[in-house]
Amino acid sequence: MRRAAEAVLQINVGMMCNLACRHCHLEAGPSRPEMMDGSTIEAVIACAGRTSFQSIDITGGAPELLPGLPRLVAGLAPLSPRLIVRTNLVALSLPEFSGLINLYRRHRVSIIASVPSTSPAQTESQRGAGVWEKSISTLKLLNANGYGREGGGLSLDIVSNPTGAFLPAGQVQAERKFRHELGSKYGVSFTNLFTFANVPLGRFRAWLEDSGNLRAYLKRLEDSFNPCTVEHLMCRTTVSVDWQGFLYDCDFNLAAGLHLSGGKKHISQCGPALENTPIAVGDHCYACTAGPGFT
Repeated sequence: MRRAAEAVLQINVGMMCNLACRHCHLEAGPSRPEMMDGSTIEAVIACAGRTSFQSIDITGGAPELLPGLPRLVAGLAPLSPRLIVRTNLVALSLPEFSGLINLYRRHRVSIIASVPSTSPAQTESQRGAGVWEKSISTLKLLNANGYGREGGGLSLDIVSNPTGAFLPAGQVQAERKFRHELGSKYGVSFTNLFTFANVPLGRFRAWLEDSGNLRAYLKRLEDSFNPCTVEHLMCRTTVSVDWQGFLYDCDFNLAAGLHLSGGKKHISQCGPALENTPIAVGDHCYACTAGPGFT
């Protein structure tokens, strides 16, 4: 596969996170010190200023833990039609980050929140004790600030990953269930739900190996290969940048250490010259082509 024109800039601001989720392909957690510094933040903003990205996506780790996040959001918001910030919801519940929701609302940031399951027990088995209540509390707070409300214009999407070595339920079926469960039990609304397979990298791959599920899971992904996903895979139009400013085809290749075009390139080199360069692949890529895929 080869790259098409860049449409999405994905920014991984670092591995530091307040959670250590079992399915994390990055092995992010509280003990990870990697975080984007000020000079790299400015280099990322400069790149976005000279390239017309249709969407800019800030991820981590937990982006909330980045001291320079307000500067990154304010600098990027005018440079793309859509600016996304991903959240595990629990980080947003911490008092020291309470001002971020106002920042997001002011800059019309789209929020993508991770909620593995509508079951509190399944969610906490993957993410840790106490996570469910804090997640619901943050979703209610986001709704109160206009996120995920019909006609509010502030997008709140939910991403759901399975809690074990199996593939996700169908997206339409899962979205119907989430809307019913979160709405009827907690009064929570959201914009869209997306279901994705867990990628066999990082902490999730280690769990697969330890539990004896790796070979079967890789076979399950391979058997679920959908050729219709290939043309629209995110790696074809996404440039992923890590906390040091180095480029990758996607956040999963970042986790695997597979640099864009086979060598270290810095965000300062991002531009049209990357079009038609080869995309690095590995066995983890089957997760993006299983069923509806990552597109």
